[in-house]
Amino acid sequence: MYLYDLPTTGAISFAEFLVDDDKKYTSQIAQATQARADLRALLKETKRSEDGERDYIKVVKTVNDYLPYLYGIINRVADGDLKLQSEPVFSWRTTLSSSHILSSQNPRLLFPTLLSDLIFSLLTDAFALSNAALSIVASLGIYERERHISDAERKIKDERLNSAVNLLCQASGIFAHLSKLEPVKEMDHRPPDVRPEVLSALSKMALAEAQTLAIRKLMSKSAYDSTLSPGPPLPKSHPSPTLIAKLFLEITSSVSSARSLAKTPGAIPSSSSGSGSSSLLKFKSKDKDKDKDRISSSSSSSGEVSQDLRNYLAEMTTFSSALSHKWLGVDAGEQSRAGEAVGFLSWAKEELEGLGGIKLKDIGKEKSLKNKGKKERLLEELYSVGVFLQGYKKENDTLHFQPVPTLSELQALTPSGRSALAAIKYEPPQPAFESSRLLEAEDDT
Repeated sequence: MYLYDLPTTGAISFAEFLVDDDKKYTSQIAQATQARADLRALLKETKRSEDGERDYIKVVKTVNDYLPYLYGIINRVADGDLKLQSEPVFSWRTTLSSSHILSSQNPRLLFPTLLSDLIFSLLTDAFALSNAALSIVASLGIYERERHISDAERKIKDERLNSAVNLLCQASGIFAHLSKLEPVKEMDHRPPDVRPEVLSALSKMALAEAQTLAIRKLMSKSAYDSTLSPGPPLPKSHPSPTLIAKLFLEITSSVSSARSLAKTPGAIPSSSSGSGSSSLLKFKSKDKDKDKDRISSSSSSSGEVSQDLRNYLAEMTTFSSALSHKWLGVDAGEQSRAGEAVGFLSWAKEELEGLGGIKLKDIGKEKSLKNKGKKERLLEELYSVGVFLQGYKKENDTLHFQPVPTLSELQALTPSGRSALAAIKYEPPQPAFESSRLLEAEDDT
C-alpha cells in the first residue's frame, strides 16, 4: 500500500478578512480559527513524528472537526451574512508534485479563496484515511499464517482488516468527490494534487487497494491450510479461484487506468500572466517577486505526479495482473485443464520474475534472499506460482498430455474482472452555523 506524505499549511485568522456587521457570528469565527489552528499544529506534529508514532485517525478527526466551520463560513459568505474584507489566501505544501516547484525545501504555495482551503482540507482527509488503513494492516502482521491462532482471534483480525477496507473506500469517495468539483476543474497553474485526472487516479487506486485487502480477508481462513500444504490440490476451505482471479483482474484494470491518468502531464502555462490571472484557484509562490520565474521554470515538471507514486502504480499493475493469471491457472488445473493451467502459471511466473528481477530457480539460493525485505511478498508469490506450476506440469506430462495455449490464446480465455466494492460517497457535514435569516425566522415562529 502507498504511504502519503501529508501536506502542511500556514496559519490564518478568519477574523482578519471576514466582516460580521451584526456581530452574530463572532464566536463561530473564533472557533473556526481555532479548529484550523488545531489542524495546522497536528499536521506539523505528524510531519516531525516517526512513522510508527503517527496517529492518522486523529488527523481524520481533526480535519472533520474543522470542516463544519469551513462549510459554514463558505455558505454565509455566499448568502451575504458574512462579507469578505479582502480575498483570503491560504498556503499549503503539496504532496504529489514531482519537483515541488523546483525547490528542495518544498515550499508552501499560496491559494486564494475559501474553496481552495476546503479542497486541500478534503485532500488531507483522504490522504490520512488511506494512511490509517495502511497502519491497521501493518499492525496485523501475517496473522492468517500464525500457527496457534484461534478462529475467534482470526475473526477479530479479519474485522480490523475490514475496517481498513472501509477507510480506503471512504478515501476513494473523497478523491472522486474532489475530481468532480467545478472549482477543481477551473483551477489554473495547478499542482498535480488538485488536477481532476490525478484525483480520479487516486480514487481508483484507493478502491483497488481496498479490493486487495478484501481478497486477503476472503482467503484468510484458507491461508493457513495452504501454508501447511502448498500447491495442488486446493484445501476445501479455499474460496473459488475463479472469483479470486476476477477480483484481481478488476484491480489490474483499475490500477492500469489510474496509472494512465497519473501520467497525464499537467497544463502549466509558461507565465503567470494571461487569462489564468482570474482563475479561482491560481497558485503563487510565497515570494511574489519570483512568481513568474518559478511558474515558468516549472512548466515542464511541476505538473507531474511524483515518480514514487507512478512507480507504485506500475508495480501494482504488474503484480495484480500476475496474481490474476496465477489464479486462472489454478482454476484450470483444479478443473483438469492442465495444459491451460501450465500456460497461465507460466505467464504469471514471467510477470513476477520481470517485476522482482529474480528467477524462480534462484529463490532457494541464500544469496538471493539477503535483500528479501520489501520483496518478501513478491518472492512468496513467485514460490507459490512455482509450486502450482510444477504440480500441474507434472500432471499434464504424465496424465493429460494437453497442449499449452499460446499467449494470444490465453488472452482470449481471460474473463472480465469483477468488482466487490464501491467507493463510499462523500457527504459534506452539516455547517457549524446557520444563516442569520433562518435563525430570525425561527425566532419569529
